[in-house]
Amino acid sequence: MTKEVRVRYAPSPTGFLHIGGARTALFNYLYAKHHNGKFIVRIEDTDIERNVEGGEASQLDNLKWLGIEYDESIDIGGPYAPYRQMERLDIYKEHAEKLLEQGVAYKCFCSSEKLEASREEQKARGVAAPTYDGTCRHLSAEEVAAKEAAGEPYTIRMRVPENVTYEFEDLVRGPVTFESKDIGDWVLVKANGIPTYNYAVVLDDHFMEISHVFRGEEHLSNTPKQMMIFDAFGWEYPRFGHMTLIINENRKKLSKRDESIIQFVTQYKDLGYLPEAMFNFFALLGWSPEGEEEIFSKEEFIKIFDEKRLSKSPSMFDKQKLTWMNNQYIKKLSLEEVVALSLPHLQKAELLPEELTAEQYAWATDLIALYHDQMSFGAEIVELSSLFFNDHIEYDEEAKEVLAGEQVPEVMAAFKAELEQLEEFTPDAVKAAIKAVQKATGHKGKNLFMPIRVVTTGETHGPELPNAICLIGKEKTIDRVEKFAQ
Repeated sequence: MTKEVRVRYAPSPTGFLHIGGARTALFNYLYAKHHNGKFIVRIEDTDIERNVEGGEASQLDNLKWLGIEYDESIDIGGPYAPYRQMERLDIYKEHAEKLLEQGVAYKCFCSSEKLEASREEQKARGVAAPTYDGTCRHLSAEEVAAKEAAGEPYTIRMRVPENVTYEFEDLVRGPVTFESKDIGDWVLVKANGIPTYNYAVVLDDHFMEISHVFRGEEHLSNTPKQMMIFDAFGWEYPRFGHMTLIINENRKKLSKRDESIIQFVTQYKDLGYLPEAMFNFFALLGWSPEGEEEIFSKEEFIKIFDEKRLSKSPSMFDKQKLTWMNNQYIKKLSLEEVVALSLPHLQKAELLPEELTAEQYAWATDLIALYHDQMSFGAEIVELSSLFFNDHIEYDEEAKEVLAGEQVPEVMAAFKAELEQLEEFTPDAVKAAIKAVQKATGHKGKNLFMPIRVVTTGETHGPELPNAICLIGKEKTIDRVEKFAQ
């Protein structure tokens, strides 16, 4: 490439980092790093009424957590600062004046009531996408001056060129065409002096020398408006690429109101998902490598990323695939790392105290070790290990069927007798006790192990039985056997 690749992720702090935003940031990051370019995070905070406290921090903190490192932004600076739009108002004002002087923009004094009435009238005539009716487009200089002198508020609108075709080669979708006749004169600067998105974004992209813009397909219809501004100043367009929608498992567009899917990155972080797994999952959400392999490191993704393999079809957010992928990463962690990931969730659920003794920590470590290979995310340990904390066991239908076996009372009576004789309560000692029951009763296999498992744990499936019984503890295990016998 002849000039440096510079891409940007430009979130609005009207909310926290969403999975759609994370994917956009990730693809921009991978493209930049693949081409030895720069990845910039710019904050588009002009929608001041909708900005939320903590929104800006959520964007930056969660990008860092995911491993998406940026080269320039509000917190680390850079040669094109400031990187927050509300700190760039002078730039937008200066260039809006230039557009007015050129005659490609004009002042519009129409009230919100008049604009709404015009929209309703157009809808009544069957116009699917109402546009501005051009009332102020042809005001004379004298009329504009009179209205200003009278203190009438105004917006600044773009004078959309007539009979112009806007064409560009989308990096994802291929050739795209728009006609200017389908676009009404749109607002550049609101009455309060704050620029609109489609105006400010062009100035920012130009002055920050953005070379490529990868964004969601909902921005596709914004592109011709932005091209008008580039044209008005005689500036070169960046290359545009519009990524397809993310859909849920019902093939519906992912909505922030869709409660079937966890939507925000911080929620995954709080649940004990691993950032490396989330990075991996997001990278495959609308992009595919060659071959069948699905687990890659960040460095591998940077090396193999090719924008030509971005999908043209909607990308399904597969929750099962995410949990499978996170499980693959958890399996690779050391036990110490899995304990650090899981233990806080047991403490949050008040199953373990905040301050652990050495003995309690060792017990918790042994407990978590039972589920190391099974666990899909840190918080899952609470549900997986519930049998160790329940004072009362409820048997499900499958368990009741096991306990209905005629050999069960004999097996459990013998097992209780063996437990009471144990001086050391270790997995090996419990294993030996079970073998002794087999020898004493003649029962073996499922007829032996299943009743012991169900009575002691309440479950028909679970971790290695001697290890589980050892962690339940001698006193509690005997108590469960006695309650069953009553």
